[in-house]
Amino acid sequence: MADILDYCVGLKQVSFKPGQLMLPEGERLGRLYVLVSGQVEVIRERTQVTHVDEPGSIFGEMAVLLDMPHSASVKALSAVTAYEIPDALTFLDTRPEFSLHIATMLARRLYYTTSYLVDLQQQAAGKRRDLDLVDQILATLVEPADRKSKAAR
Repeated sequence: MADILDYCVGLKQVSFKPGQLMLPEGERLGRLYVLVSGQVEVIRERTQVTHVDEPGSIFGEMAVLLDMPHSASVKALSAVTAYEIPDALTFLDTRPEFSLHIATMLARRLYYTTSYLVDLQQQAAGKRRDLDLVDQILATLVEPADRKSKAAR
């Protein structure tokens, strides 16, 4: 499969300054961005989910494909250059190679998310003792603070 940036040749490039919002959570814009350069963060419900600096990364695809508001915000952490695809659904309809690239990327994401979910379920069922160690460490960190607050009463 060709690099996603190869499919973007001829598209409009836009620039964002550090701190500038590229896609706002909760809004429906119908556009995609393909990262050319720079670093962005993905924020959902005021929590950073990830930061991305890989050229060819795509943002906004879930909202476009599901016809729903953006589930997260995308914000520039540095100066960012990206290809902008304003009418993304029409663009994807006419570019099957681009759509296949997105489908492959989403399948990879689903695979890793499912693997993570299985790990969490195994931890909850007590099958993953190695993950229970995190709970034990957190408990020891919180416990002394609880004792101090009770002693002060």
